Amino acid sequence: MSTWDPKADLHLYLRSAREALLWKLDGLSEYDIRRPLTPTGTNLLGLIKHVATVEFGYFGDTFARPHGEPLPWIKDDAEVNADMWATPDQSREDIVALYHRAWAHSDATITELDLDSPGTVPWWPKDRAPVTLHRILVHVIAETHRHAGHADIVRELIDGTVGVRQDNDNMNMAPGDQAWWATYRERLERAAREAER
Repeated sequence: MSTWDPKADLHLYLRSAREALLWKLDGLSEYDIRRPLTPTGTNLLGLIKHVATVEFGYFGDTFARPHGEPLPWIKDDAEVNADMWATPDQSREDIVALYHRAWAHSDATITELDLDSPGTVPWWPKDRAPVTLHRILVHVIAETHRHAGHADIVRELIDGTVGVRQDNDNMNMAPGDQAWWATYRERLERAAREAER
């Protein structure tokens, strides 16, 4: 019987969320990975840039483990929301490579520290700032999965693609074709309008 390793389990969930988020870029044009599809500007490449920045902060700064990455979009004088979109000169390759470097840095922190290793989140209120690696792992897993959910919706709006990975359409999706989904959506719309009356 193998022994249970909570840190390995948490790390697995983080890796799964990362891969799901990154897969959402596959097969899309530069325009599609950057285009804002919600009123607040949510876009795929911006989500990846943001989550890379999040990992550098939580697994780097929090545990006094410098990452050495220049992140001008989070400086005090940076434009608001600059971490949530990619400028024309920030290529897909640049942002994906940044995310991969964040993974490597975070993975080193996760591997080298114990779950009860202490850290301090500099941007949190003082009473909540003291944390452990365990708390930060849970926090970043939740944040990454939340943004992967945003990416799910944005990708579906772009080309109808759904799922966790190319080989996994969530296994919970109904086996309908485009016509079935259109009929299903119309039924939901009718139900919503009827409920409002």
